[in-house]
Amino acid sequence: MSFKEKLKKLFKASSGILSTEEVEAAGIPRQYLWILKNENEIQMISRGIYASNEVFEDEMYLISLRTNKAVFSHETALYIHNLTDRDPLFYTVTLPSGYNPSRLKNSNIEVHTVKEEFFEIGKTTAKTIYGRNITVYDKERTICDILRARNKMDKYVLNEAIKRYVNSKEKDIHKLTRFAKIFRVEKVLDSYLEVLL
Repeated sequence: MSFKEKLKKLFKASSGILSTEEVEAAGIPRQYLWILKNENEIQMISRGIYASNEVFEDEMYLISLRTNKAVFSHETALYIHNLTDRDPLFYTVTLPSGYNPSRLKNSNIEVHTVKEEFFEIGKTTAKTIYGRNITVYDKERTICDILRARNKMDKYVLNEAIKRYVNSKEKDIHKLTRFAKIFRVEKVLDSYLEVLL
């Protein structure tokens, strides 16, 4: 079996994503990555990470591969949690303050930053539409984030998201009010909940 065939087989076995180190550990010279890339069979995601063309469709997963610190948030998290029907025009992620977002420089990504002490609150995992795991803020944290950004958001999306959350079986109002205190949006949240509950 040629190195090229071995490399294609290795991509299939690894769900379509490989690092240069994994290729070399399998005894395949790294120049075969460039050969497949030049033949448009694979794409380079970031330095040292490559994906087959099938994986390249899963944009959210690719964003998460660029930096393991990125957490999908705001309108993107609303979409992931089914709190809105609107496809995001761009992907929104949150990073801890001081983290260099240069790996995410892309016109299709909006980056928010928060203090390290708030970064981990509400972090969870979800699946992309292609079934791959990504990190996202939970529903309660997402509601708090959109309330904090309410002046920059479409009012319809904001109202619809809160209505859907309140009507969902998985809601945790206690957790939501606890998060609202942490993020200082409890009065705003109360005004919405008074109408909806």
